[in-house]
Order: sequence, then structure tokens, then C-alpha cells
Amino acid sequence: MTPILTNNLPDTDIDDGDEDAASTPASSAIELKLTPEFCGVRLDKALSQLLTEYSRSRIQQWIDAGHVLVDGQAARGKTPMLGDETIVIEPQEAPEEQPYQPEPLPLAIVHEDKAILVIDKPAGLVVHPAAGNWSGTLLNGLLHHQPALAGVPRAGIVHRLDKDTSGLMVVAKSLQAQTDLVRQLQARSVKREYLALVWGQPQLTGRVDAAIGRHPRDRIKMAVSQHESAKPAVTHYQRIATGAIDGRPVSLMRCQLETGRTHQIRVHLQSIGFGLVGDPLYGKPHLASVFPRQALHAFRLGLVHPVSGKDLEWNAPLPADFSGLLAQAGMSGVTID
Repeated sequence: MTPILTNNLPDTDIDDGDEDAASTPASSAIELKLTPEFCGVRLDKALSQLLTEYSRSRIQQWIDAGHVLVDGQAARGKTPMLGDETIVIEPQEAPEEQPYQPEPLPLAIVHEDKAILVIDKPAGLVVHPAAGNWSGTLLNGLLHHQPALAGVPRAGIVHRLDKDTSGLMVVAKSLQAQTDLVRQLQARSVKREYLALVWGQPQLTGRVDAAIGRHPRDRIKMAVSQHESAKPAVTHYQRIATGAIDGRPVSLMRCQLETGRTHQIRVHLQSIGFGLVGDPLYGKPHLASVFPRQALHAFRLGLVHPVSGKDLEWNAPLPADFSGLLAQAGMSGVTID
């Protein structure tokens, strides 16, 4: 069972376990000559046995897209082989292997100079390409807005917001600026304040100091954890106003981060009994339909400019959907200092 391979040049392709440990450049065709032992074996299974360096899902994608020819003709994965066919495969790069592409996306630019860019990210925009979102992300839009960002790791992105969290983000336009901003984040000197609408009425002020790690049973979630892999996390909060939605009490909270862990505000507030309105992941399912996303907005950002050394601060007004939610809760006249 020895296949004939031509121009097979392996390359590195490391992902989260769903893809292959090795890959072949798209320009390198693979030619196989089947032997009688494959008589009656489905095409997809035969290729999985012969091309063990590729995942079954990757091979199936190539078959479905017509990049696998059996005796010069496209074939379906479940087609049984006779055992004497010549198969030609044209490997295609997976999206995560391809260079990130510039895309013309609308960016709400709050501030821009030679060193940094401050964006007011809308809800629904993914920050960085990942599984299920290889295009249409903030990173793609940044590369179109400033092609030179292709030379900066992660196109200058130094921190992220969840897809459905709106608000302010800073982007570095040079490696030097990025290094400085990362150091500020590590030193916890970057000022990041959020507005969150939660179910219930927390005390007027408080502090949650609880490490956050991966949820022990649901790998999509984060959770307050005492596991050794959990990372320290601190959130300060202040209740600004109260109201009600469908007869249930809600509170508008100002949250300030000392750290920036994944889902930090959502996890910390939920851990003390005050989940975010509209949160589909951590909230109660029967309440999530009130608002189509978690009610969380990064409204204030402060930092030291990486070149001038000046203290800078920006505010982002609430987006229309969040303002409408506050009006529904009877808090349309609330002012935020």
C-alpha cells in the first residue's frame, strides 16, 4: 500500500487540534495510484489511510470543492474504488494558513496619529481571525486602513473585546508602540472602564478579586477558579442607576478593570449573582432574549502615549441599541461622569 507522491513538500500547520500537523503548499499536486487492496473502499476512507498527515475533515473539504480527481474526474467521497484508479489531489491551504487579507471595513476612528489608533468597535465585529471568522474582522479592516500594519504582530492589536461587546480599543501602529502598550497593560496602568446592565441590584460599590480560568465542564466558558492554571483578576464596580425590565430589577454598573482576562466582567458579575442582561453564555436562557447581546460597552480608555508620554483619555458614547435598552429600563436620563 505505497502511494506514489509527487512534489509533496510538507509545511507547518499547527492549530487547536482540528487541522493537520503538516500541510502541502497549494501549488503542489499529489498523485496516487491505487492498488487492488482498495477495491470496495470509499474514496474518502482510502485517502485518509494513504494521506495520514492530513485530517479527514481537510480531505473531505478538498473532495467537496472538486480538488480531488479520480481518473481525471471529480468524485464524491463515498464513491467506492476499484483499486486501480489514479487520483490527483490539489491541496488547498486552510483559512488559518493563509496570510490575513486586507478588507475594506468601516472603522469608527476616535483618534489616530503616527503611533496609535483608537477605535470605537461596534457590537458584532470580531477582533481577530479565528475558527469560524477568518475574514470580516477588525484585523482585516485595520490592514486595509493601514497596510503597514502587516509588519506589526497581530496588526498592532494589543487587547481585545468580545465580539458582542462594543467600545474603545487601542491599536499600535509600530512594534515600538505595541511593546510600550503591552507593558502598560501588564503594569495595569491602562484605564479601562465599562458600562454594564445587570439583573438585580448590587451594592453601591464593590470589588471582585477572584482568579479566572477555563470552566471545568464547558470549555467555551470561563469561570472563577482556584485551579493552579487560573489567572488573577480584579474588577471594581459602582452602581450608577436602577430600573426594571418586564418587572425585573436591573442596574447600570460602571466597571473598571485592573486585569484583562477573557470574559472578566461577565464572569465576575455573574459570580456574585448579577449576570449581564442579554448575555447568551453566562446569563439565564429565558432572560437572554431581552437584548440580542451582552449589555456591555467599553466607554472609557486612558493610557500614556507611547511616544509623547502624555496622559490621554477617550470616551465613547453608548451605541443606539444600548441607549434604547436603558430607555426600556426607565433610565434614559442617566448621565455618566
